[in-house]
Amino acid sequence: MSTQAGRIETTRVGERPRDRVIDGAIVRYTAGERITHWIVALAFILAALSGLAMFHRAVFWFSVFFGGGPWTRVLHPFIGLFMVLAFVLLALLVQSDNRMSAADWRWLRQWRDVLGNREERLPEVGRYNGGQKLLFFVQILCLVGLLVSGIIFWRPYFAIYFSIPVIRIAALVHAICAFVLIIAVIVHIYAGIWVRGSVRAMTRGLVSPGWAWKHHRAWFREVTNGTSPRPGAH
Repeated sequence: MSTQAGRIETTRVGERPRDRVIDGAIVRYTAGERITHWIVALAFILAALSGLAMFHRAVFWFSVFFGGGPWTRVLHPFIGLFMVLAFVLLALLVQSDNRMSAADWRWLRQWRDVLGNREERLPEVGRYNGGQKLLFFVQILCLVGLLVSGIIFWRPYFAIYFSIPVIRIAALVHAICAFVLIIAVIVHIYAGIWVRGSVRAMTRGLVSPGWAWKHHRAWFREVTNGTSPRPGAH
């Protein structure tokens, strides 16, 4: 490792393909993680559009993207099932970094500092902060709810095995989980745009040492063995 001109350079490889510091940049996401993330994102968009088309007539025109109303009804559950399977794969890749710690709970309690962008007051966080971890678990709960409730009223395959009251409750649970998931994803997208450099991390897989130091300092220390970036490097 060297720090010429304040740049951190190393070819040290940790336990995982990511978390390396190469040519002054830190590998935050591997190609596999990024590809899986964007597959889940695409599946979510298709599932959300097809589901909304069936939910309310004001947005029924979304069905034109799927070949009309009947095809939207046919394709939606299969798209949703594919989204769940893709998310399971993504969750397996990142689950070890999403365990809540005491610092994460303190981070969440200081939500006013988070919204006020006063990161110097926040506890040091690892690869993901408390908000990102909370979002991860919200997504899991919503997808489990969508999967179970969707299977219950999936015609013509499974609905015949359940009573009408159960199907009605499942439809309500499905709508609630979908609403919460859509809101959660909107928050996720906004946060990704708000924190400059986050989108680049998910498209190229790299972040600068300054970015890691500012937003995920505990993770930065782990990756670089405690080396500090040059001042102002973002």
